[in-house]
Amino acid sequence: MEKLKSLGSDIKWGDDLGGDDETLLTQQYDRPVFVYDYPRQIKAFYMKAHPERDDLVKCADLLAPEGYGEIIGGSQREDDIDKLRARIAEQGLPEEAYEWYLDLRRFGSVPHSGFGLGLERTVAWICGLKHIREAIPFARTMGRLYP
Repeated sequence: MEKLKSLGSDIKWGDDLGGDDETLLTQQYDRPVFVYDYPRQIKAFYMKAHPERDDLVKCADLLAPEGYGEIIGGSQREDDIDKLRARIAEQGLPEEAYEWYLDLRRFGSVPHSGFGLGLERTVAWICGLKHIREAIPFARTMGRLYP
């Protein structure tokens, strides 16, 4: 947050990073940058709380340089079913819609993590493409809705 503010961003604590913020950060480096430990209030219920700060969760995003944005997002997952229930309630989500997820923890779990890779953004960055649309096999455009 301090780095972004020093670069001219008007971001406030608790806000999520937007595209402009990601661009500001990545223009400072010639290689990917990790941003980690986001505010709890803006992240999904299944992310594990930071062990030293309740207002953060254990997660990270990998931002590609040159304005390509987030290419990987991941987090440690909460493995305690009671904490998951509390987070679902805290976020005002219907618990019955997440029973399948709670079942994964109901009889015990182990510490684990997960991530997602933005394949098209990664390909666009590696290939130096000007627009992500060039990395999508059947991109929808104004003139084409079907592959």
